[in-house]
Amino acid sequence: MAEVEIKRENLVYAKPRLITDDVMHYCPGCSHGTVHKLVAEVIDEMGLEKSTVAVSPVGCSVFAYKYVDVDWVEAAHGRACAVATAIKRLNPDRLVFTYQGDGDLAAIGTGETIHAAARGENIATIFINNAIYGMTGGQMSPTTLLGMKTATTPYGRDAGLNGFPYKIAEMLVHLDGATYITRQSVHTPANVRKCKKAIRKAFENSLAGNGYSMVEVVSTCSSGWKMSPVEANKWLEENMLPYYPLGDIKVSELPR
Repeated sequence: MAEVEIKRENLVYAKPRLITDDVMHYCPGCSHGTVHKLVAEVIDEMGLEKSTVAVSPVGCSVFAYKYVDVDWVEAAHGRACAVATAIKRLNPDRLVFTYQGDGDLAAIGTGETIHAAARGENIATIFINNAIYGMTGGQMSPTTLLGMKTATTPYGRDAGLNGFPYKIAEMLVHLDGATYITRQSVHTPANVRKCKKAIRKAFENSLAGNGYSMVEVVSTCSSGWKMSPVEANKWLEENMLPYYPLGDIKVSELPR
């Protein structure tokens, strides 16, 4: 019997199908581009391209609609969860998620976030936490670490003057309507894979009608931190992760 040669092409890497050809405006080393890639891959793999509505508010995340080819709605600063709530209630069969930074979600948007979670809205939030206002000049945000230098804390964040940073994910844990709260990062290949699984789980949780989900992504901001991408990754590991530890924070079922 003649030996039959079977040729197979192994696809090692390709640009996600739902990522557009627009050149991303993010700074070198920024975590946003990696998270965009993961979101696009998950939506594509779940077959939800035509049934997804995403919401992006003000901040570095505002231009996400240029890069991930699904339906987007732009919200006013901090109001993404309120807008997403309306969209989901009117279109309960759609995947609805928000894509927000810490300056947006954890400051002006705190109320909308907390109450969407308290109500158990079936939406998901991708929360990029780089502990700084990246778009507007590098000011202190609610998640800025103590001692961290920013445009508005040039000598480092001082608890007596600026208060303490807070962990928005842990704040949501006691709310019955919040059923999947996790904290991930994308600063290493292994963490990228874990983050992708978390995003998919959040989307599945929302589609199943199991309440509010949040994937916090502890991220770098090379420009705002005044560091190279390599230095920023190291600083994240040594400073951000001890205060914002990675892993699932809450996994539960919605009370019935």
